[in-house]
Amino acid sequence: MSVRRLAEDQFQPAAFAFNAENAVWAEKTIMKYPEGRQQSAIIPLMMRAQEQEGWVTRAAIEKIADMLDMAYIRALEVATFYTQFQLNPVGTRAHVQVCGTTPCMLRGAEGLIKVCKSRIHDHAFERNADGTLSWEEVECQGACVNAPMVVIGKDTYEDLTPARLEEIIDAFAAGKGSEVPTGPQIDRVFSAPEGGLTSLLSDEAKAKSVAGKAKAAAEQPSTEAAPEKGEAAKKPSLDDKDRPAGIERPAQPDDLQLISGVGPKIESILHELGIFTFAQVASWHQAERHWVDGYLNFKGRIERDDWVRQAEALAKGGEAEYIKVFGKKPR
Repeated sequence: MSVRRLAEDQFQPAAFAFNAENAVWAEKTIMKYPEGRQQSAIIPLMMRAQEQEGWVTRAAIEKIADMLDMAYIRALEVATFYTQFQLNPVGTRAHVQVCGTTPCMLRGAEGLIKVCKSRIHDHAFERNADGTLSWEEVECQGACVNAPMVVIGKDTYEDLTPARLEEIIDAFAAGKGSEVPTGPQIDRVFSAPEGGLTSLLSDEAKAKSVAGKAKAAAEQPSTEAAPEKGEAAKKPSLDDKDRPAGIERPAQPDDLQLISGVGPKIESILHELGIFTFAQVASWHQAERHWVDGYLNFKGRIERDDWVRQAEALAKGGEAEYIKVFGKKPR
C-alpha cells in the first residue's frame, strides 16, 4: 500500500466543527454503540466530516478523536489506512474516481484516465487551475457488468466512453453536475442486459425472445457487431448535413475490419458511404458519429466500441500503435 500522509500545513484549516445538522447526526450515531465501544463510530463520523468539508483535515481527525475519547494517533491510523478518506483537498465541484480494476480496464478505463489527464490535470489528486476538479484511479467500485465506470461523490456513471466522460466533466466544471443522469449512460436499465431482459420472463415473452434470437442468428451469422433490428428504427437521410463526407475509393483502402465491431458487411456499407480510411473514421465529430450510428442502427455501439479512438491509433501507426494504446492486437 502506498504511503498516505496528511496535507501540508498550508492547506490545513485551524479548526473543525460539524454543522448543526451533522452534529445532531453524530451524537445519534455515537449512541448506537454500547458504553465503552463508542470508538467504533470513528469511520461513519470521519466519512460525514469528509462529506461536509470535501476531504479529511487534521482538525477534523483531532475533533472526532476528542468526541470519541481516542488518542490522536489511533484516529490518524484509521484516516491513513482507508483509501476512501481524502487526506488532501479535492475538486470543489467533482472528484472523479476512475475504476482501474480488470473488467473496467478491459472495457476502456485507460481511455477514461487519459480524458481525466487532459481535462483535469496530468497527475492524480492534483486539482485543475480553478480548483473545481480533481481525479484518481481506484480499485473495484462494484459495477463490473457496466464497465467502464467512474464515481463522483456518491453517484456512479457507467457504460462510459471517453467522449461521454468528457461531456460529464464539462457539465460538472460548469456547475451543472446535478443535471447529468447517473448510472448507465446507454440504453440499459441498471445492470440488466443491453436491449432488455433475457431471463425470468413469462412463457410468452420467453418464447418471443427465443424466436427473436433464432431469427437474428439466421439473418446475421457473422460475428461482427451487426446493426440491431427494431420496428421503429429509421435510417437518417443520405442528404443529412451530419453525414460524414465520403471520398473516392483509393487505390488501397484501409482494412476497416481491424476496427473492433466492423466486419465484412459493415465494411461494405461504409464503403458505399465513401468511408475507406482510418483517418476518416478518426475525424468524425459527435454529430457524424450519431449519423453513422443511426444509419447502421447500432444504438450507441460506435461510442461503446470507441471506433474513433481505435481508428486514431490505426491511422497513426497501424497495428503497432493499436497494441501500444489498447494492449492487444486489433481483431
